[in-house]
Amino acid sequence: MDLTTLKAVVAELQAVLLPSRFEKAQQGEAHGLQIALRSLAGSFWLDLSWLAEAPRLLAISPPARQGEGSTLAQQIQHGLRGLALVSLEQLGWERVVELGFAPRPGEAIQRSLVLELMGRHSNLFLLDEQRRVIALGRQVRSDQSRRRPIGTGDAYGPPPSMAGEPPRRLESQESWRRRLTLVPVSLKRALLEAYQGTSPALVRQLVPSAWADQPVQALAEANWQLLWEQWQAWLQALEQGHFALQLGSDDTYRCWSPPEAAPSSDEASDLANNHLTSNRGLARLYGHQLSQRQGEQRRHSLAQRLRQAIERERRQADHQQALADAVPTSAGLQQQADALLCLMNPDRGQIDEAQALYRKARKLRRSLAAILPRLEHHQQRLQGLETSLTFVEQLEDGAQLDALAEEQEQQLANLRPKRGSAPTAPRRRGNRPGGGGRSSSAAEPSPLELRSAGGLRLQVGRNHRQNEWIALRQARRGDLWFHAQELAGSHVVLKGSEGAPGEADLAAAADLAAHFSRGRGNARVPVVMVAAESLQRIPGAEPGTVRHRGGEILWGQPQRALELLRRQSDPQDNGG
Repeated sequence: MDLTTLKAVVAELQAVLLPSRFEKAQQGEAHGLQIALRSLAGSFWLDLSWLAEAPRLLAISPPARQGEGSTLAQQIQHGLRGLALVSLEQLGWERVVELGFAPRPGEAIQRSLVLELMGRHSNLFLLDEQRRVIALGRQVRSDQSRRRPIGTGDAYGPPPSMAGEPPRRLESQESWRRRLTLVPVSLKRALLEAYQGTSPALVRQLVPSAWADQPVQALAEANWQLLWEQWQAWLQALEQGHFALQLGSDDTYRCWSPPEAAPSSDEASDLANNHLTSNRGLARLYGHQLSQRQGEQRRHSLAQRLRQAIERERRQADHQQALADAVPTSAGLQQQADALLCLMNPDRGQIDEAQALYRKARKLRRSLAAILPRLEHHQQRLQGLETSLTFVEQLEDGAQLDALAEEQEQQLANLRPKRGSAPTAPRRRGNRPGGGGRSSSAAEPSPLELRSAGGLRLQVGRNHRQNEWIALRQARRGDLWFHAQELAGSHVVLKGSEGAPGEADLAAAADLAAHFSRGRGNARVPVVMVAAESLQRIPGAEPGTVRHRGGEILWGQPQRALELLRRQSDPQDNGG
């Protein structure tokens, strides 16, 4: 949230919230506080966040009830109880907002909430009458900041001034241009370094992208004049409060209007009092972007945990394989023992050594019966984990993330050995609908469904449960099952039970199986096609893990599947 956006938000809030009575505080997230205020216009919630990636101050819709018992929320609740918000100020060119609270309008301010929106240095402070810190979002120790350590009980001081000069409307064009051309850098960098209150977003609004990266010395005279006019329009909008939210097509936005495009005073008053349009619009935009960010973080965390589990499982499988590889040496031990006993007059030591070799050889041969099931068990686990990792890495729909997360939490929990016990193969799971030991009341899976060129349904499993559902629960005689050969990935079922498939239908299914597999980056991927009725579930393995005999090999092209997915995601395209 840059300075221009902050000024626009504060201007709207001042029109609606002054004065208003403090009602409630809660801390819904670690780096954010939500407070409820009631004014003559109604009840409002403010979101005050000092999250490094997205610090913000916004009016929001009533949030879920959560975080009332946090220490910070209780301190704010106690400190502001019975007080009213009587001032809301953003001063100068700093991204700092101060909310002043007093018993009633016109009386001295007793408490202040100061929100600093400065990237990783963002913070929230509750101050008393002497402007000492009562509570804060995060303590700043001396080893974290030598210039401004601050904690509970310290006197509050403003943050260090930003580099550059404060912009002034009365500054001459000659002085302004001389300041920007003082150092031979790009125009974008010159604006950011020469003046306070500027931001990359503002530079994009003032400067056409075609010449933002040009050196200041190379800028044409006409471009300087155009930039000067835009600069003056921005300063005038800030001075006169000409704010209006304009959303771009790629999550960009602009909060100020040139004087000729600014709404009239009556229109601006109506917008502020009735809708808080900039606040609401930015709250939706931030909510969408933060949701995407949280989803990406969650996906990354899942993938990281799966990779760690795969590495552990691979080490265990390698250990069992090494034990299995050692079994053939039992024949060599047997021969050594035979050689010792075939001596003309073996002594007692040689006889004991031969007996020890015989015992070791017998132990190795007996161990094979235990090693091979364990090795198969680890290999099945490894296959399931690699398939899960493929699902996570290829996740395209956020709605699938919850199902994947739930499935993988159960999968990873099953991998944790119990303390004090040796790892053993799991007991077999039941074959209830839904698979994997899940409750029969679980929601019915919703695999990806498309139509082939011949109009037949194509089903794609995007997690283990969906794989089980389409391949073993819903498959009918005549359906065809596709899977990338020797690669983790999704099951694909072509519903041949609904009609005779043609070559184009088979190719589409093979392309999808190649696309939704670990071989997605290859030009061509071998894909196994078998009749769905010949599939057999592997007991004890992850849901959807199957075995089959025979089958035909087709060559799928992952890139061709993209065109099929594009066509069927576009409602205007009825082809294919």
